[in-house]
Amino acid sequence: MRRLLKWLGRAALALVLAALVIGLWKREEITRLMAVNSLFSEGKIVSNFSHMDRAFLTLGVARGDGPVSPLPRGAEMTLPESTADWVRDRSVTSLLVLKNGKIVHESYYLDTAPEDRRIGWSMAKSFLSALFGIVQAEGVIASLDDPVTRYAPALKGSAYDGASIRNVLQMTSGVTFDEDYLDYHSDINKMGRVLALGGSMDGFAAELKARNAEPGTEWKYVSIDTHVLSMVIRGATGRNIPELMSEKVIAPLGLEAEPYYLADGRGVAFALGGLNLTTRDYARFGQMVAQGGHWQGQQIVPADWIAASTIASAPTKPDKIGYGYQWWIPKGASDGVFMARGIYGQYIYIDQIRDVVIVTTAADRLFRESGVSDSNVAMFRTIAEAL
Repeated sequence: MRRLLKWLGRAALALVLAALVIGLWKREEITRLMAVNSLFSEGKIVSNFSHMDRAFLTLGVARGDGPVSPLPRGAEMTLPESTADWVRDRSVTSLLVLKNGKIVHESYYLDTAPEDRRIGWSMAKSFLSALFGIVQAEGVIASLDDPVTRYAPALKGSAYDGASIRNVLQMTSGVTFDEDYLDYHSDINKMGRVLALGGSMDGFAAELKARNAEPGTEWKYVSIDTHVLSMVIRGATGRNIPELMSEKVIAPLGLEAEPYYLADGRGVAFALGGLNLTTRDYARFGQMVAQGGHWQGQQIVPADWIAASTIASAPTKPDKIGYGYQWWIPKGASDGVFMARGIYGQYIYIDQIRDVVIVTTAADRLFRESGVSDSNVAMFRTIAEAL
């Protein structure tokens, strides 16, 4: 009996030691997973969105060694009376309005500050669209109608085999993908756990096998399409997204602060929703796009790409919001009105005719409720018309 107790004691000690070793070995992964599980909790969401580098692996996007580009001040506008209620109801953390390239309003809320690099979520898709337009103009991608597997051969045999670049730009790949952010078991949340635990985003995309429609026949917003677009860019250029984004877009913009991407465990940027910038730097990007890709005497993004990517070319329903090449076109919008949009209330709203750019960041846990998106667009229109 004494021997048995001694043996059991040693076994228990070994198990404790093994658990400690595994815990230390996987500490970072466990910490990230715990952070992801509480990322959108009511008491943490605002702070989390300003400090995403605490929860995820990251990759810097060098701002270059050039000077900060000017973002001059104009005459302060009087915001519409309804703005204060909207800011409160939508948990807005920053609001910046440009008119003719000048700041006419800038404010921060919920203890955020101008220097915070806020997660833009799917606004990153519109940045990637701009990068794609540059890369294509340089000739490394022959046609939007090329199959994605020409540049991303790892996708052969996946649900993307047979889809074109245009299909993924327009979100008409047909891939089966559940984008329900509130369902723990949805594909979008499985993808988030892959990211948090240091898995491979490329591998995740290649493992998708099911389709709900043939490529090009139906529009359905699925974020993984944008990751496939990043695979195409990387395959065509032989370079990674942060390096390309830095050289082609970020450095020419002359940003105030170095952006960063969230990254997977293979050092691949989370290009579909992991870009973090200050509010002013989001505004610089928006103003460049509003000017047809031109900024500070330089054509950063081809003007014809800006024009083509920001019209409602995808086969969305006539009474619904429109979609272009990774840009949203609001219902009933006049020509030259479009926006980048991210979950929980992130927007870059652009009205080219009025020369107005509106940037908002937020931590709106009710962003999916009926009418919220329409009310946001209505607020932006009201602000633009007030100018």
